[in-house]
Amino acid sequence: QVQLVESGGGLVQAGGSLRLSCAASGRTFSSYAMGWFRQAPGKEREFVTAISGHGSSLYYAASVKGRFTISRDNAKNTVYLQMNSLKPEDTAVYYCAAASGWGVSMTRADEYIYWGQGTQVTVSS
Repeated sequence: QVQLVESGGGLVQAGGSLRLSCAASGRTFSSYAMGWFRQAPGKEREFVTAISGHGSSLYYAASVKGRFTISRDNAKNTVYLQMNSLKPEDTAVYYCAAASGWGVSMTRADEYIYWGQGTQVTVSS
């Protein structure tokens, strides 16, 4: 069992930056691929980015590529999401999730087995 706790959300003006953190319990953090998803009001949960267990593979949604950066520190059991050049359309609840391995896609929610409770990010125009 892995528990995930996100932090770092908040209110920021368009063009600003935020860094989200996701702290994981357990001793085998590096065996999990980690992903970030987001869900805006009235919309489906959507994939944002993913990183493999040791960080050698990364994948970004087109909508955030070049603005967001995922990273992880396995010694601290933490994955990060650095968000720059934020836009109002980035407003959503952001969730981190853990998958048992690096799969073919990594963009589908059903590939992930553990989820955090989410943290709100609001970008004002």
